[in-house]
Amino acid sequence: MGVAGGAGVMALRCVYTDLDGTLLGPDASLFHDGEGRFTLLPARALEACHRAGCEVMLMSGRRRTQVAEDARLIGHTSYCFEIGGGLVIDGEETWLCGELDPRDGRTPWELIEESGAPALLLGAYPGGLEPHAPWHLGREVSHLFRGRVDLPEAQALLEREGHGALRLVDNGEISGDRRVYHLIPASASKLAAVRAHMRVRGYGPEQCIAVGDSREDLGVLDLVGRFFLVANAPEHDPRAVRTEAGHGDGFYEAVIRALAEA
Repeated sequence: MGVAGGAGVMALRCVYTDLDGTLLGPDASLFHDGEGRFTLLPARALEACHRAGCEVMLMSGRRRTQVAEDARLIGHTSYCFEIGGGLVIDGEETWLCGELDPRDGRTPWELIEESGAPALLLGAYPGGLEPHAPWHLGREVSHLFRGRVDLPEAQALLEREGHGALRLVDNGEISGDRRVYHLIPASASKLAAVRAHMRVRGYGPEQCIAVGDSREDLGVLDLVGRFFLVANAPEHDPRAVRTEAGHGDGFYEAVIRALAEA
């Protein structure tokens, strides 16, 4: 059960972290803080994890190729991509898209496109929702949008029009008072990916923490011993620990605190 205070007595075995807005600073830089100043604290946190024998698993809405490269750069072998639609552990791929897993040579993205749900949303919110170009291209699972919509209303529209196997996910704020949304299979989530990874590794909740900045990140809160929201996160949850610093410096704060108290 995720709690705001009191770390477990067992050694920290895994840190689950979001990328954009959490481990990474503006323009997806590992070495810049929220104000654009150079920082080594995120790298030092990764070094501390390495010295402690603690795994770092990336959980991201980014495309597989992007997350795979980031995982390679930090020297870890597990990650989930496109909001948990796909999970890779030590090079082994698992799809978590349920009835929309790849079939007949078509990706989950193609199956969602064929359903007409993306066109439905774009037509329902002209001026309020648009493709998140250019990052909407080359995806295997999620259709990526930006804008601002009433999420429960949009989800109700999907279900009313026969798209109950899909959900629209809010994955955080970007510039211009806009948010990023992913249209994904209902069974896919960062929570599902983290749960599957913990099961494969044999980790208990008290051996894990998670760090994030979005509503979707908060979904894993009850799976880990402690959840940290970085200071720049627009989201709030009384069960989460709010770091004093934002972005990668906040990640450092979370990791060092968890390692010291484990």
